[in-house]
Order: sequence, then C-alpha cells, then structure tokens
Amino acid sequence: MFALRSLEFDRIIDVVVSLALTPFGEARLALLVPERDATAVAAALSATSEARTYLETHALFPLRAGAGLDAALAALAIEGRFLEPLQLRIVADFLDSVGATRAAVMGAGTGFPLLQRAVAPLASFTHELAGVRRAIDVSGEVLDEASPALRSIRDGLRQMRQRLRATLEQFVRGRDTAKYLQEQVITERNGRYVLLVRAEHRSSVPGIVHGSSASGASLFLEPAPTVEVNNDIVELEEAEREEIVRILTVLTDAFRVRAADLRVAVDIATELDAWQAKARFGSLVNGTTPKLTTDASFALRGARHPLLIESLRTRQGRTTQVEKRDRVSFPEDDKETKPGLSTPVPIDIILDPPHRVLLITGPNTGGKTVALKTAGLFALMAQAGLHLPADDARLPVFRTIVADIGDEQSISADLSTFSAHITNIVAMDRSLEAPSLILLDEVGTGTDPNEGGALATAIVSHFQQRGALVMATTHYDALKTWGAGTEGVAMAAFAFDPVTFAPTYRLVYGAPGRSLAIEIARRLGMPMSLIAAARGFLSEDQKRLAAHLARVDSQARALESERSRLQRDKRSADETARSLAKREQTLAEREARFTKRLDERLDDRLRQARRDIDEVIDELKARADGLVEQASLRSSGITTGQAGAARTEARAAVDRIVEQLRQPGPTGAASVGPDASSAPDAPMTIGAKVAVGALGLEGTLLAIHGRQAEVDVRGKRLRAALENLRLIAAPAKEGRAQPSRVQVSVDLQPREGLANELNVVGCSVADALDQVARFLDDTLVTDTREVRIVHGHGTGQLRRGIQTFLKEHALVQKFYAAPESQGGGGATIAELRE
Repeated sequence: MFALRSLEFDRIIDVVVSLALTPFGEARLALLVPERDATAVAAALSATSEARTYLETHALFPLRAGAGLDAALAALAIEGRFLEPLQLRIVADFLDSVGATRAAVMGAGTGFPLLQRAVAPLASFTHELAGVRRAIDVSGEVLDEASPALRSIRDGLRQMRQRLRATLEQFVRGRDTAKYLQEQVITERNGRYVLLVRAEHRSSVPGIVHGSSASGASLFLEPAPTVEVNNDIVELEEAEREEIVRILTVLTDAFRVRAADLRVAVDIATELDAWQAKARFGSLVNGTTPKLTTDASFALRGARHPLLIESLRTRQGRTTQVEKRDRVSFPEDDKETKPGLSTPVPIDIILDPPHRVLLITGPNTGGKTVALKTAGLFALMAQAGLHLPADDARLPVFRTIVADIGDEQSISADLSTFSAHITNIVAMDRSLEAPSLILLDEVGTGTDPNEGGALATAIVSHFQQRGALVMATTHYDALKTWGAGTEGVAMAAFAFDPVTFAPTYRLVYGAPGRSLAIEIARRLGMPMSLIAAARGFLSEDQKRLAAHLARVDSQARALESERSRLQRDKRSADETARSLAKREQTLAEREARFTKRLDERLDDRLRQARRDIDEVIDELKARADGLVEQASLRSSGITTGQAGAARTEARAAVDRIVEQLRQPGPTGAASVGPDASSAPDAPMTIGAKVAVGALGLEGTLLAIHGRQAEVDVRGKRLRAALENLRLIAAPAKEGRAQPSRVQVSVDLQPREGLANELNVVGCSVADALDQVARFLDDTLVTDTREVRIVHGHGTGQLRRGIQTFLKEHALVQKFYAAPESQGGGGATIAELRE
C-alpha cells in the first residue's frame, strides 16, 4: 500500500510524463508506480542513472511517433487490410527513429551496457523503409516510381486528359459553339469533364447531359466527341486505384509479416522513452541517485521538496498544494533572510538505527509538514526509479508507505477531523506490511489536548512495536516527554530566529522544540493586550516547561553550530589531504620523468663516446699506414692486427665503463678513482656525502623515510631508494680534514650565460643541431620551461633544420616563431615538457 495522492506522487508523475517523446512512453509513465522489490528498484535506478549519463554527453534519443501511430499498428493486426499512405509513412518514420536510436546507442562506446543490451534485439527494417520512401512522399501521395504499371497508367491518363482538354477547348473557343455556353469554362460532373451550356440551346450541342444548375438555366453537358475519351479516362482511373491498392497492400504486408519484430521495436522504444524521461527529470531537479540500505537506515541530506523547485513549478504552470498549505507569508520579513519558494531551503531528515521513530516538533509555519511529505515522497520516487533532489540519499525499500497528513474532515461521510484521522490510522494499521514507513502529521489532533497527547503517544508506540519506521510531527508535550525518555526515538525540531521568531526551515536534532504559538500570534499582528493575557493564563508548570525547553533549544542550536563547524573543518582537512596526495603523486611522476631523461642522456653520450673512439682508432691507423709507406718500414710499423687489437681494446674499455656506470655500488661511475672503492662501510647518516644511482651524482643526504631517502644534488632535492645510494663520506667533524678524492661524475650544470637562450647564428646546420641538443639536455636540472633559439633569417635552411629537430625531440612540447619583440622569424621559441 502506498499513499500516492496524499504525498502528491501523481504531481511528480505528471512532470515525468511531460518529458516523454512518444505516446507509448507517455502511456507507460502514466502507470508508473513504486516497486516493492529491492532488486527491481535497484535495476530501475541503474537504468535511470545510465540514461542520464548518456544524455549528459550525447544527443537526445531521436525517437519519433506521429499522431495515428497507434491506429496504424492496430490496423496491421487485421489480416487483409491495407494501410493508407500517410499511415505507412508514420510507421516508417517511427521505425526509422528506432533504428537511429539503436545506432546512436551502439556507437556511444563503452560505459552504457544497459542501454546497449536494451537496443541489441532491435531488428533492421531497411528494406521495408526503403520501399515506403520510394513509393510514398512525405505528404502521403503515392509516387509514379511505386511501380512500372502505375507509371504506365498515369502516363496514359496524362495523355488522355490532354486530348480531352484540347477537344473541350475547341468548343469553348469555337465561334459556332461558344455562343451556346453559359460560361466559357471546363468543369467536372460525376467524374467526367463537361461544359456549362444554356438550357435553351440544349439541342444545339450534341452530347450527354449530366445534370443542371440549381436554377435550371444551365446544363452540365458532355459533348459527343469527348464521350469516348472520358470513358477511357474513367477506365484508367479505375486501373490507377487498383494499382495503388495493390502497392499499399504489398507495403502493408511487408510490415505485417514481421509483426513480432514490430512488437519488439515498440516495446524497446517504450522502455527507452521511459528511461530518458526519468533521466531528464533527474537533471531537471539536479537530483542524485539514492543508495538503497538493508539496515533500515533512512538519511536525506540537503533534501529539497521537488514541487518547490522553480524548474518543476514552471513546467507545471501552477502553484502546488504544498506551497499553499505549508508556507505562510510575513509581510515584514526581510526578503534576504526568508527563503523563496523558487529556492527551497534544503533539510536533513535522518533516522538511523537503533532509532526507528523520529518526532519532529517546533513552531507552526516552520516546515514540519513539508519535511514529512519530503520523506515520504522521496521514498516513493526512489522506488519508482527516479533521482532525488538532495545532496545525498540513503533509504530502504519499503513495502508499505502510508501517511495521515492534512485535514481529513468529510461532511459527506459524516466524519469530524478527529474521526477521519482515527479512521485513516486504523486502515493504515490493517494494511501494514513490513518494511514500512508511517508518516503522521499532528497525530492525535482534533480532540482534548490531554487525551489527544495520550492517544498520540499510544499510536506512535504501537507502530514502533510493529517494526515500522515512524515519522511524526506534534505539539503535544506528552508525546515529546515520551520521546525524550524512550530508546529508539530521535527528536528533531525546526529552528527559528531567537530574536524575531522567524522560521529558518532547518531541522536541529537532539532536543524537542517549542511550539511558540503566542510568539507567532504576535508576529501575525495580534494585539499586545491579548498576547499578555495569553501569557497570564499559562500555569507555573507550563512556564517552567517553556523556560526549560528554551534552554534546551539554545543548547541544541549551540551544538548544531559546533557540529557544522566541525564538518567544515573536516571537509577542509580532507581537501588538504587530497591536495597533498595529488602533489606527492605529481612529484613522484616528475622524479620518474627526470630519471628517465637522465638515462636517455647518458645513453646518448655513451653512443657518442663509442663513435669518437672509432674515429680515433681509424685516424691512428691511417697515420700509421702513412708513416710505414713513407719510411718503407712496414715490418716495424703498426700492423692491421695491431690496429684491430687497439680497436677491440678500446671498445672493451668503453663497454667496461658503461657496465660500471650502470651498476651502483663500489664499481659504479663514481668509483673509477683509486680511493673510491675504499669508501667506509658505515651506515647512512644525515649530512653524509653520497653518490646517487648509476649516474654517480654526488650530493648530501637530507632525510631518510623508511626505504626512501632525500638527497640535495647541486641545490636540487631528489628522492631515491636507499639501496641506490653509495656512501662517499660520513658527515664532516670539526677539526678533521677530509681526504681528497678523485671523482668521475657527470656535470649537469647549465651553460654559462643565459639559461634559456642559445645563439647559433653563423653555424652550419650540423653544428647548430649539436649545440641545440646539448642546450636542451642542460635544461633537465633546471626549472626552465621555455627557451629561445636565435638562428637568424638567412636562407631559412638553419631555421628549418632546427624546427625539424625540435619537432622530434622528446623534451619539446611545442615550438613557434618568436614574436617581433623577441626577434620574429629570426628566432624560435620552444616550450618544454614538465
């Protein structure tokens, strides 16, 4: 059982229906009701979420369904009946839109499994659609191209009509016959072309009379020479009708034999239309996907009643009952502090285990009924697969959602307000099916306050014992007192301004609120004499209770303020933590890129070293051969074997250097000197001189974090694994000189002069490219992000060579000609990667 009308669920459905694209979708959505099975609810929400994600990044489904589609599809079910041309066009347009929707969804890529699974069974109607388009135009006319027979018949008709018109025009224009005509026009009578002849000249024009005018003064006469031609035209027109019927029957049967595929297309189009309407509703209210709970926890944070949202009110075009009944206007209110109806104040409605009852108290006009309706309506919407206008929503799947809200007095049923409420509650109790949500607005009202308070307490306690989640609003002190002292009962009150007593429409949890009837009466303009008299009639107990509630309310507001501050601090701390984590990740990525670039640079220099050694050996061999030839002392000269041995030894030496540079530890690049291998085998300490990795970069150990260390290398802070560090010297002690060491290290200092500018004017292309390569390598250990290369204008060959080189260089992100103020076409600006 669901309280759909009392919670105005039908108003929400009206909006969703208005977002449908087809009459099938409208019909499906008009019957939309909340599901009672958790699996079905979860599936509906998943479909809505996926459709919304799709529509936020893609165009709306191109579904179309013209007026009369229902009748056309119904006619297909009648064997032997053909569809009219416009009906065939409507069916074809619908199927074409379904096919376009399938193509769009299947082409959307990954991320839409539900949509793609839904459209997968759709069959293609390409052949049938082509036949309809070839035979019928958009206005519903059957085209000559529909069949060769139809073209032949219509060609004959055109010829016959031209012949007939020519004969009749001879009568109209002829000097001997025109004088007998009432009007010199050709008209049609009973499907035959005739002339309008004066009655008194009937015998002057031979032919067949097909009737007369209303006055009898004119006759519709078919001249004798045209009778045979008219007969031929009538026969051709009948043949044309028969051929058109045949064509329409063939086109209709092409769809009729595929009735099963048509039903699938209609069903899928209906499903997609319903999904997209729900998705667009979620976007309209800026909704969130509710999370389904299994522990009976119910939490709405930042919830906004949808019928108070401007976008929905505009679409409905009328003021909601919620606004009329639950909002009171105060002319003296400051518009800056009073929430407008177009921007409802978000509220938090929370009922977490072990609490199963929420008592909402507070002054009139504070929004208690709106809160109650929001809770019930959100539960209904979630179980109907709709997104909720809230910052966060967690709620169970209920099998019963019932409400007793508003004035239920019925004159026709001879029921008072109190009787109507009790009758409603009895019916709710009988239909209760767990899990259930019970909403009670001003429970126990309409009778003596003492008895009403006692009855309200009994009713709420009864539903609590039956295991239902109960949300109730009340002004009764008896119910407030019971709730404050009963386990499983949460108390919340709508806050108000302590000075003006204006409502803030915000729930404060933890304490019962005051009704403030006297204060609100004063704000509404009641004379002060009556206000003073009312306060005088309060008993001492009532005054003490009011004072106690005022203190509790003040404490609750203070706690709420502190809670809000702590939440803000927590959000700030979380944001800071995320920022630090992102920064740490960025630093790690930059370190990895830096290491990779250094390795690439080392490889390049090693390859160049091999080439240089080869050139030296070749030069030595050439010189040795020259000396031997000149002195004729070949036997004592350098032989080819000796040169080859020298080359082999040189290559082996280079390979040993490469291996040493790539291996950390005492055989690394920084251990070539005689004393390097004798570095003390001592533990790493802060301030020690260390060599970093295979490059042998020398630096000072700054900090150790577990298996990671931070090292200062020439003013740059690097992070490296401890196993990749080699101790060079312990921290220096006062009064003790450090022994000198011979070190081989890679010098990464930037070149002298401007760190971000290189001038290669006058260089050859090869020399210039060599300088540019070294220049870019030097930027690895600097923070340079942009460099300027001056190459001059000249023939343009140097500029083209440098720009081709920059285009393929790994460090260059992009390059472009310098602005006029920096050299224009005579210089190139290169932006480097981070």
